[in-house]
Amino acid sequence: MNEQSVDLQGRPYHRMAFIWTLLAGTFTMSISQSSLSTAYPTLMKYFGVPASTIQWLTTGFMLVMVVMMPVSPWLLNNLRFPVLFISMLALFDVGTFIIYLATSFPMMMVGRVMEAMAVGVMFPSYQSVMLQITPEAKRGGVMGLAGLVMGSALAVGPIISGIVLRYTTWQGLFVVFMAVITVVFLVAWKTIKNVMPQKTSRLDYLSVIGSLGFIGILYVINQIGKAGVNWGLEGAILVVSLLLVAYFVWRQFHVAEPLLELRVLKTFNFDLAALLTGTSYIALIVVTIIFPLYYQTVLGLSPFASGMSLVPGAILLSLLNPLTGRLADKIGFKATMLTGMGMIVLGWALLAGIGGKQPLVIMILIAALIEGGNAFVMMPAVTLGANSLPDHLIPHGTAVITTVRQIAGSTGVAVATLILAMVTQSHLSLGSMAARLAGYRAVFITFLAVSIVGFIFAAMLRDGRKTKSQA
Repeated sequence: MNEQSVDLQGRPYHRMAFIWTLLAGTFTMSISQSSLSTAYPTLMKYFGVPASTIQWLTTGFMLVMVVMMPVSPWLLNNLRFPVLFISMLALFDVGTFIIYLATSFPMMMVGRVMEAMAVGVMFPSYQSVMLQITPEAKRGGVMGLAGLVMGSALAVGPIISGIVLRYTTWQGLFVVFMAVITVVFLVAWKTIKNVMPQKTSRLDYLSVIGSLGFIGILYVINQIGKAGVNWGLEGAILVVSLLLVAYFVWRQFHVAEPLLELRVLKTFNFDLAALLTGTSYIALIVVTIIFPLYYQTVLGLSPFASGMSLVPGAILLSLLNPLTGRLADKIGFKATMLTGMGMIVLGWALLAGIGGKQPLVIMILIAALIEGGNAFVMMPAVTLGANSLPDHLIPHGTAVITTVRQIAGSTGVAVATLILAMVTQSHLSLGSMAARLAGYRAVFITFLAVSIVGFIFAAMLRDGRKTKSQA
C-alpha cells in the first residue's frame, strides 16, 4: 500500500498515519462500550443505586448509539471529515470528563450519553472512510485492521477495566480514556485530512424522529427476562416503536434525499453481508457476556480471574483480524467466511455436545475458537458488502450494517440471558449446579442453531468482486 496519498484538495498526506489515528480514537471509544460491566458493583455502591439502574450506563449507551448510526452518512456528506472526527473526539472527551467529575448517577448518565453520541457517529464513519481511501483490491487487508477495533475492543474492554479497577478507583478507568483520546485529538490535527467528498443536503428531521423507533425496540428487547416488568406498557412501546421504524423505512424510499439510503438492501450480496456480520457479532458478544458468567457461577472464579480468562481469545482475535482481511483478498470472501462460520459452528457444537462441567482450559480454547471464527467473518463481511455497492453508497451501507450488528448483538445477549434464567429456574429440582449446567447448555444449543443459519448465509454468497451493484 502506498504510504503517500492525496486528499480532496490534492495535498499529499501519510495514509497509514491517518488510518492509525482513526483506529486509535475509535478503539478507545469502542472499549468504553464494553468496559463498565466489571465496575458495576463498585458503581452501585458509590452512587447507592440498584443493579437495574446501573445497567443503564450500558443499555442507555447502546440505545443512543443506535439512533446516531443512521445520521452518520448525512454528517459525512455535510461536514469535512477532519471537522467531524475532531468534533466527535471532543464530544467524547468532554463526556468522559463529566463522568470523572460525577457526584450523582444522573450526572454520570449525561456523560455516557455524550460518549455514546460520539461512538454512534464514529463506528459507521471510520469504516466508510477506510473503505473510501483504499482501492477495492486492498480493502480486505485494511478492513482487517478495522476488525481490531470492532472485535478486539469488545473483547478486551472488560479485561482492561478489570486491570485498572484492581489498582485504582473507578474514576481511574475514565482517566485512561481521557488521556488516550486527548492525545489522539492533538495528533488528529496533523494526520486527519479531508478525504470524503461532500454533498450538502438538508437533514430530514422526520426520518430522525422515525429512527427513534430503533431505541424503543432495543429498549423492549433489553427488558426480556427481567422481573417486575409491566408488559402492557412495554407492549405499547414496542408497537409504537415498530410503527416508527416502518415509517422510517417507508420515508427513505419516498424522499429525494433520504437520511439513510435503504436501496442498498436491493443488493443480494450486501444483504447476506449484513446478516453475516450480525450473526458473527452475536457469537462474539454472547461469548464475552456468557463465558465470564460460566466461569464465576460454575467454576467459581473471581470476577477478575473470569475477565482475564477472556485474554487468550481476545489475543487470537487481534492477531487474526489483519490476516483474515488479506486472506479474503487472496482466496475470496466466500471461502474466508465459510471458514469462519465453520469455526463458530464447531465451537458451539462442542459446547452443546459435550455437556457437563468443563475445565477452564477447555472453555478458554472453545472461546478462542469462536472468537477466532469471528475474525474470519465480521470485517470481511463489511468489506464484501462495500464491494457490492457503488462508492457513493458505501457510507449508507456501513451505517446499515453497523445498525443491524448492534441490534443483532443486543437481541443475542437478551435471548441468551432469558434462556439461561428460564432453563436454570425450571431445572432447580435437580440441584443448583445441575440447573445451572442445563441453563448454559440450552444457551449453547440456541447459538449453535444461530451459527448454522449464519453458515448457510455464507454458503449463499457470491464473490463480491464479480457482482457490483450499479444502484
